[in-house]
Amino acid sequence: MKKMWKVVCPIEKKDGTGTWWARLGNAHTNKDESINVYLDTLPMNGKIQLREWTEEELRERDQRRSSSYTSRQSPATLPTGASEPLPF
Repeated sequence: MKKMWKVVCPIEKKDGTGTWWARLGNAHTNKDESINVYLDTLPMNGKIQLREWTEEELRERDQRRSSSYTSRQSPATLPTGASEPLPF
């Protein structure tokens, strides 16, 4: 199984009470153990960190994906008086 990471950026809180982590994207390993990083946004401070997905996070992601898939697979309801299913 490929290793998968979350790409995050540490950002200091303005009031100095700590750090919060902005999610920037994902990363995964290739067959040759190199890493591909996919950023959805860029860090303003130039810092990124890779954090490996935990088993629990992967299970939660898979559950969300399967529930999203099944809700998309439900048949379209017909408007009142319609005789054909909707095309989408």
